[in-house]
Amino acid sequence: MTAKKHLSNQNVEKAKGAGYLKRSLAVLGPGLITGAADDDPSGISTYSVAGAAYGYSTLWIALLTFPLMASIQLMCARLGMVTGRGLAASVRMHYPRWVLWGSCSILVVANIINIGADLGGMAEATQLITGIRALIWIPVYAMLIIGLLIWSSYKLITRIFKWMTLVLFAYVFASFYAHVDWRHALAVTFVPHLEWSRGFLAVLVAILGTTISPYLFFWQAAEEVEEGRTKGRGLADRKNATAADLRSARADTMVGMFFSNFIMYFIILTTAATLHAHGQTDITTARQAAEALRPLAGNGAYLLFTLGLIGTGMLGVPVLVGSCAYAVAEGAVWRGSMADKPRSAPKFYAVMAVAMAVGLVLNYLGFNAVKMLFWSAVINGLLAPPLILLVILLTSSQKVMGKRVNPPLLKYLGWATFAVMTAAAVGMIITS
Repeated sequence: MTAKKHLSNQNVEKAKGAGYLKRSLAVLGPGLITGAADDDPSGISTYSVAGAAYGYSTLWIALLTFPLMASIQLMCARLGMVTGRGLAASVRMHYPRWVLWGSCSILVVANIINIGADLGGMAEATQLITGIRALIWIPVYAMLIIGLLIWSSYKLITRIFKWMTLVLFAYVFASFYAHVDWRHALAVTFVPHLEWSRGFLAVLVAILGTTISPYLFFWQAAEEVEEGRTKGRGLADRKNATAADLRSARADTMVGMFFSNFIMYFIILTTAATLHAHGQTDITTARQAAEALRPLAGNGAYLLFTLGLIGTGMLGVPVLVGSCAYAVAEGAVWRGSMADKPRSAPKFYAVMAVAMAVGLVLNYLGFNAVKMLFWSAVINGLLAPPLILLVILLTSSQKVMGKRVNPPLLKYLGWATFAVMTAAAVGMIITS
């Protein structure tokens, strides 16, 4: 009898554990997808360039960016949940038209450059293992992504390709095969290293720009609205976010941003221990970037690197074109959602198609793929501060948020993010 009771108690505990895990996973949604999409090909390339050029001395930036990016993304999530509207729609309702279309223009310019860079990075990485020229793969990936978005849904893309982003954990494992100087790495992680030079400040702006990116602000707010729609909530319901809803959004956002920065840290660490340590400080090709994985994967390094770039690109590029479409559609008051079919929202999908087409064309202008990936991150970093300012002002306004304005800590972190991004951008411009 006692044994049966013991087994019964064990089963109850297992059921409770399984239930807790299920509830925890159910909380994860837009924040996790945003964090995964943040490590797009532009991010991977930027972190690789940083590790190769400056070794371990940029590791501290991963610690710096985590609370900063988490605060801004959480503000965007709260904005979408509390108002029931995306970022562009909120700007349209509370600011003049020039502010609305100025912010949308900043987003579209940054996104199109990023789309072109990501497509080029995916194509060049694929060339490594196929031998087929990158310029042939670029339209293939562009048409594949647009086709999936039109004929299926972004949710299907995430189900298929989000698991490919797990290949990025190869950088974590590779660090244990790469003879990392852990004492030095940990020392510079907690003691910031700064250089007053154009190169270092460009890397700093690029890392900030690829982690705290304009497109993620619009995407996070829009996806929180979409989450409400999928649960059958009307606008009035979506505008009444409960304290439990906001706690769930905070957990989701924190997990997503931690995942993004965790991967960033190990990409910089591994490239520093392999490329920088062996004098390879200037990365210009995908082949050079992939060499960081050789201690772990040997000749399979190129395959791992390619799978990682394809997986992150298939997540990141739809977010880039989608955030363009959400911003323009909200600003112009068009019907538009990635849950809609093209027939129901033709203008929304037209914006996506045009953004993809222009990004594709950029690759045929002769830019180096790796440099294009890096400089797209720099451009994001330069254009982000005015949008961060808008996010802070909107989410700190009682007129917009009612009683759900930013709590003090979130507000302070938001202003710190604005200050750091602005200072880095100004410093880079001055040294140029």
